[in-house]
Amino acid sequence: RPLPPAGRADRNPNMGVLRLLASLRTSANLVLPTNPSSVLYGLPARRLSSSPGPLPGRSTRTRTPLEKQFETWVDRLRPGFTAADVDTALRAQSDPDLALDIFRWTAHHRGYRHTAAVYHTMLQIAVSGHRFQQAEALVEEVVSGACPDPDLPLYNAAIRFCCSRKLLFSRAFDVFKKMRGPPSCKPSVETYSMLLSALVARFGKPNVSFVYLHAVRSLVRQMKASGVIPDTYALNLVIKAYSKCLEMDNAIRVYKEMGLYGCEPNEYTYGYLAKGLCEKGRTEDGMGFFREMREKGFVPTKSVYMVLVCSLSMEQRFQEAVDVLHDMLDNSMIPDLLTYRTLLESLCREGKAKEAFQLLEELRSLEGSMDDRTYSNLLDGLHWLCQ
Repeated sequence: RPLPPAGRADRNPNMGVLRLLASLRTSANLVLPTNPSSVLYGLPARRLSSSPGPLPGRSTRTRTPLEKQFETWVDRLRPGFTAADVDTALRAQSDPDLALDIFRWTAHHRGYRHTAAVYHTMLQIAVSGHRFQQAEALVEEVVSGACPDPDLPLYNAAIRFCCSRKLLFSRAFDVFKKMRGPPSCKPSVETYSMLLSALVARFGKPNVSFVYLHAVRSLVRQMKASGVIPDTYALNLVIKAYSKCLEMDNAIRVYKEMGLYGCEPNEYTYGYLAKGLCEKGRTEDGMGFFREMREKGFVPTKSVYMVLVCSLSMEQRFQEAVDVLHDMLDNSMIPDLLTYRTLLESLCREGKAKEAFQLLEELRSLEGSMDDRTYSNLLDGLHWLCQ
């Protein structure tokens, strides 16, 4: 295709580009757009040094408030900033994402490394801001040795976070192993308590519970060997672990050791022992701890009350069961249907149907003791047994 004379290009400034496109189309058989102006506008715009301002008809992108805040804090952190400056900057942020940006930006500066205090602050901000993925990444950095001087508060914060996340349970023990090296990071009673609590929370079926009980024993041995003195909370967790596995002799042994550590038993101590002994079939021993607890003014939990009522009922100790039930109601705790049924139906099976019906009506007359549906179910059960 013949090209137009060169003189016409002076009349139309775009003719040079049009002739180039026409030659390319002829030589390579390319499919070109029918509107050449779309190609012209699609060419990348380059800012020339002779024209520093923005191109006509185009506007620069507006910075977001988060970017403006980040640039403001970057300006404040002048060269030579210290870890204390970074820690102050992180604590001043209400947005956890902005704090994370500042944390990462400062980490890339030559001659600067985050200290344990900065890692601790950033981990707290990430967890409180529900940035769990970023918090997990921070824990990984601590375990891998990115922090040059980890200390006890940082390790404890990492373990606390890992124990709160179901999938990071094993990672908490990886952090614990790192603590056993340097003397400055020696595990404290808080460290052992967090790990014990995480282990006991996983107790479920008997075979699973016995597996975790071995880990509890191992932690207790390490705690004693390292010279850490347990507190009441830690010893209660050990008692709870033994009670859940019905190893009541070991649970009572730990209870007797509490005085050696200067610890006083509380309502949870007595509750774990009373409940475990009743489930073991040692109801009288369980009642002994219950009476001691009540004499000291402690109030057991709802589950302890219900186990005591059911155990006493199955041993035909009905008067004691009724007394415990009334004590439970006096403390504003309502038994469930199974507890009521165990007591009332045990009376019927022992030939005391009249007493069972009288007790049901007496309980119903107490305000808030049971709803109409529970009363109806209990009444139907008694009638069926007495047929």
